[in-house]
Amino acid sequence: MLVCEAVHALSLRAAPATVNAVAQEVGIDQSGASRLIKSATVAGYLVMAASATDGRRRVASLTSAGQSMLDQAHRWQEEVFAALTIGWSDQKRRDFQQAMTDLIERSYAMDA
Repeated sequence: MLVCEAVHALSLRAAPATVNAVAQEVGIDQSGASRLIKSATVAGYLVMAASATDGRRRVASLTSAGQSMLDQAHRWQEEVFAALTIGWSDQKRRDFQQAMTDLIERSYAMDA
C-alpha cells in the first residue's frame, strides 16, 4: 500500500516514480524501497518499465489492480475522516482538508 500511494503521489506531481523517488517519498533508503516495489510488483499492484525519457531508468506505475486497491483505501480513509469529524460543519471539514493540503504542498516545495 505504501509504495502504491507513493507512486500515485509522484504521478500527481508529474514526477517519475523511480526507486529513488519512491524511497524519498516514503522516507526510507533505496534498498528498502526497492524491496517494497518488488513485492508490490509481484502482488500485481505495480509494473516497472523503462523511462520514456531515459531508457536506463526504470519507473513504477500502478496496474489496474493497484489503482483499485488505492481507490478502496481512499474510500476507507474518507469514511474514517467522516466518522472522526461527526458534528463538524461541511465548511469546517473543507477548511481542515485545505489546511492539510497546503501543508503537504509546502513540504514538497521545501524538498525542491
